[in-house]
Amino acid sequence: MKAIAIGQPGGPEVLQLVERPDPVAGVGECLIAVEAYGINRPDVLQRKGAYPPPPGASDLPGLEVAGRIVSGDAAGLAAAGLKLGDAVCALVAGGGYAELCTAPLAQCLPVPTGWTMAEAASLPETFFTVWSNVFERAGLKAGETLLVHGGSSGIGVTAIQLAKAFGAKVIVTVGSEDKAAACLQLGADVAINYKSQDFVLEVKVATAGRGVDVILDMVAGSYVERGVQCLADDGRMVIIAVQGGLDARFDAGAVLRRRLTISGSTLRPRSLAFKAGIGAQLRERVWPKLAARQIKPVIYRELSGDQAAAAHALMESGEHVGKIVLSWGRE
Repeated sequence: MKAIAIGQPGGPEVLQLVERPDPVAGVGECLIAVEAYGINRPDVLQRKGAYPPPPGASDLPGLEVAGRIVSGDAAGLAAAGLKLGDAVCALVAGGGYAELCTAPLAQCLPVPTGWTMAEAASLPETFFTVWSNVFERAGLKAGETLLVHGGSSGIGVTAIQLAKAFGAKVIVTVGSEDKAAACLQLGADVAINYKSQDFVLEVKVATAGRGVDVILDMVAGSYVERGVQCLADDGRMVIIAVQGGLDARFDAGAVLRRRLTISGSTLRPRSLAFKAGIGAQLRERVWPKLAARQIKPVIYRELSGDQAAAAHALMESGEHVGKIVLSWGRE
């Protein structure tokens, strides 16, 4: 099969088109003929040598794919209600940048009715991440307010749409007026340009001084202290990335007095059982909304399957709104 491998840690140019042996599905797995795969920030970190794959995972990058099942564990397929030829998208721990990819059956979800493979490939990583952190870990409820840093990212556009679909108010921070407009178009109630506005002050204005109930933070660093200032009493902050650095200072007294919760998580090393639970919830509660187009795909650009280097350069430019997807069948 064709695959995209990391030749050595470095810039986008180290991604190389190679030939690899076809993988074989094991117990509880299926083999997917990949038609499209998504690009995610952890892929960039892995390329740089900063985020190695977990033990047992493929050394190839790629955390989400869409395609058709071509083989697999027969008993597992039957138990999962799947069969050969089914169109699925899947969350994987690695190996997505290839024409063939194995995936745990519990992490495979049907391609939503009416969605293309490229659209479906944009789903797994961000939807598993947002659901597990915003709705499970932070417990966002209808009527509450969510603050999303990086509202125009793949995670951000997913968080906006999911939170709105389940009755929450959404405030986002972004780096340009164009991105602010895009987030408002997707349903965000307030979009704050952090380059020209003080987001702590703007959050206070938008919430009449109360603050937000939940923060989804992909920045960390100095944003943790400012996030504490943005939270309402009993508020919850979840840190899922550290793009702003590892060191954070905050007023621990305020956390105590106002009963705040600061937590964090990464999805890739979590257990199969954990991811299976999230997948089941997504299939039951979110997939009907996707089929009804209450939640829409946000694909900034679709490239051919061998253009991973260009896709990484585009992601690192920061210009994109939503997801970058590559399709093997696209010329």
